[in-house]
Amino acid sequence: MAQPPVPQDHPVPQHVHQAQAQLSAALEKAEGKPVDLLKAPWAEVEKGVIKLVGGQFQPNRPEHQALALGLAGAFAGRMIAEHRAFWFPNRDSPEGATLGFPEAIIMLSPFGAVMDSLSQGKLAKLEDLGADIRRSLGQVRFGANPAGSLGSPPRLGPADYQRLFDPGFLQFVVLDPAKAKTTFESKPDSLARDVKDALGRTQPPLPKEAREQFEGQIVSSLQRLDASKSLADQVERAPRLVELMAHMVATVGGTGCAPEEFWAEIVLPLLFIGVPQQFPPLDEDEVEAFNQGAEPLALFVDVVPHAHKAPEEGLLGAFEMTDIGLPHPAFQKVGALRLIQINPARLKGLLEQFDPSKTEDVVKRFTQYVAEKAGKSKTDESSQGKEMLQAALMLLTDLKRAVTATQGPLCLRRLTEAEAASEQALALVRRALQGGRIILTT
Repeated sequence: MAQPPVPQDHPVPQHVHQAQAQLSAALEKAEGKPVDLLKAPWAEVEKGVIKLVGGQFQPNRPEHQALALGLAGAFAGRMIAEHRAFWFPNRDSPEGATLGFPEAIIMLSPFGAVMDSLSQGKLAKLEDLGADIRRSLGQVRFGANPAGSLGSPPRLGPADYQRLFDPGFLQFVVLDPAKAKTTFESKPDSLARDVKDALGRTQPPLPKEAREQFEGQIVSSLQRLDASKSLADQVERAPRLVELMAHMVATVGGTGCAPEEFWAEIVLPLLFIGVPQQFPPLDEDEVEAFNQGAEPLALFVDVVPHAHKAPEEGLLGAFEMTDIGLPHPAFQKVGALRLIQINPARLKGLLEQFDPSKTEDVVKRFTQYVAEKAGKSKTDESSQGKEMLQAALMLLTDLKRAVTATQGPLCLRRLTEAEAASEQALALVRRALQGGRIILTT
């Protein structure tokens, strides 16, 4: 049976597309006729799904999860056809991507919606969810500024959603253990008062718009939690808020933010490569890549072997799974964590030896080495290459300081691009929140 085509203007994640094709073939075999997953009523689809499940749906069984992933692809396909929805990368999502809508900020996990419907034994719940989305989008279309009219907000695309919702940036932070413990045990109303007070004490003062945004997103969110329970007791309800409060109150050192790929492919490999005195022979493809404009820094981390053993698998190619822990036991209840504790022992010795000037020098020597192999007497560094190297050296210098000179557990924090962009403003609030208050008496 031929697989359904992948819409080119709304690319479907390949594993979702394959699961949908496999489900379509399985349903045709079970029903003795094709089942149109994009148009058939969900109640009709459910009849075939029941035959495939062969009993009660069990969300932990891999074959049932694969079936749900195929249904998720079909549900997403309906949203794409009706509302011009689109997939965008999202590392928080079980399927690695989430559905967004161009006319309003609506983020939907088709896999989560299907799993919920199947667990309740009623796939037709997807009809209800589709109606809710249709109603919400209708309110936007026929509101005061319908899409396309003068003064209407611009249509959103996959890049906009990824910037807002995909936690593709990383930052290492050091938490003060006493402050972290106090934060997790604090009541949300107390923290809300502290944050609101800190917003008025930042130096330099926050712009009015930024202050109002912090109040709307952080203070209001804290006030919506149960005032009788600690923050840790409500981590399952508001994991992102609890993680953010730990950062705001307890972070006492750390690094800047950078894309996960930059950490994994450039920054940390520089640490494991060290400062070699000689470079390996280059093959024709590597020389040709240089001639075609490949950055010498990217070639350096790809070609030069590690002087220090790095984990073959694991987080960022630098940490084994045994190096990863929780900042608080309550986080066991959270599925997708954005704040994890890291054992830095594997990196500590390498960071103590790290010298940014020596690393910069060895990359320059490698650049000259590649240029000579390519038949050039010298090569001019590109501005992009210089910026990449300087950014990597700065991050490693920050990490060295955090691991060797700052007391407290090292944590890895995941952020979206939008959160990373607001980190400078957040640092002002964090300093005001952690600083002592001046109380005048008469």
